[in-house]
Amino acid sequence: MNLYNKYILPKAIDWACDQSSNRKQREKIIPLASGNVLEIGIGSGLNLPFYTSKVKMLTAIDPSKELWKRTQFNTEKLPFDFKFMIASAENIPESDHNFDCVVITYTLCTIPNLKMAFSEIKRVLKPTGKLLFCEHGKAPEKTIQKYQNIINPVWKRIGGGCNLNRNIPSIIEENGFEISKLETMYLPGWKPTSFNYWGEAKIK
Repeated sequence: MNLYNKYILPKAIDWACDQSSNRKQREKIIPLASGNVLEIGIGSGLNLPFYTSKVKMLTAIDPSKELWKRTQFNTEKLPFDFKFMIASAENIPESDHNFDCVVITYTLCTIPNLKMAFSEIKRVLKPTGKLLFCEHGKAPEKTIQKYQNIINPVWKRIGGGCNLNRNIPSIIEENGFEISKLETMYLPGWKPTSFNYWGEAKIK
């Protein structure tokens, strides 16, 4: 790991993900989680303030030890049990059908192997469980899509693998889920980076 990825990138990601507009998005989706919950890509724990006592146990994974070290939350004071592990979405170290809910926010843009990741999500999620998601991605306008596609190769290289132009609903539905609730909007800011999708899905 080079110095940029170890020291600069985690700070940049944490800063970008902690903007007020992103916090408002988290506040819309995270309180819907309940039961035994898995969060994929917890980063520095920016979702933690928005979980409620409906959660019994929160298991959180992230491949970046450097990002998790930036957490400012005392997990011992959470109103539910908590466990963190260094792990990727493509290899979740949990048993089959273990979770009532899987939460993923601003993470699908960076996962290298989406097919493998969703296979793992389906494996660990109960058949009656739900997937809660909040992501940025492909804009609806052709002109904005053009800019996203032009910028994406450079953005991905400096942004820790972040892709601007992933079609989030299509990715979810093409990988074995049915979206039951979906909302979209541009957040304040530069349009190529700010189109958001959030909602709920279940296994087909």
